[in-house]
Amino acid sequence: MPRLSVIDPEQASGDVREVFDGPLKGKHLNIFKGMANSPAALHAYLGLAGALAKASLSAKEQEAIQLLVSQQNGCSYCLAAHTAIGMKAGLSQDQTVAVRQGVPTGDAKLDALVRFASNLYEKKGRVSDEDLAAVKGAGYDDGAVAEAVASYALAMYTNAFNIANDTEVDFPPPPSI
Repeated sequence: MPRLSVIDPEQASGDVREVFDGPLKGKHLNIFKGMANSPAALHAYLGLAGALAKASLSAKEQEAIQLLVSQQNGCSYCLAAHTAIGMKAGLSQDQTVAVRQGVPTGDAKLDALVRFASNLYEKKGRVSDEDLAAVKGAGYDDGAVAEAVASYALAMYTNAFNIANDTEVDFPPPPSI
């Protein structure tokens, strides 16, 4: 049961109502109903997610980062959400499981990106020159590395929010590992 109030989009007013009627039209997910307690929190999510929608990293690559971080943080909401979204973005179910387990996905470039995200997590951002060289050696440029850090940050935000709120999962459960 969520620990914060759940804002019904139909009962929302002001800025929150505009967001539910605009960028979140048809996306009345529990994460957003919880974030809607604060227009600033909701806009923080929308701002970063909206910017990343224009990234050079593909949705598939960003979803792999989301899955890896969600697994490491133990966020059941985000694991379910990003398994479903990741599969729509082109990850196979086996790849979603591989990313979560930290084993090869069959895509060497994607694996290098996931390793980089894992290093970001494990080293609290203090990645080494070797970590950067490895991800860049796999074909990612400086812009893609910056976007990977932003995707990681978005995952940390949504994971922390959903864990703190105990957001009710409204996606199918991910495969067990």
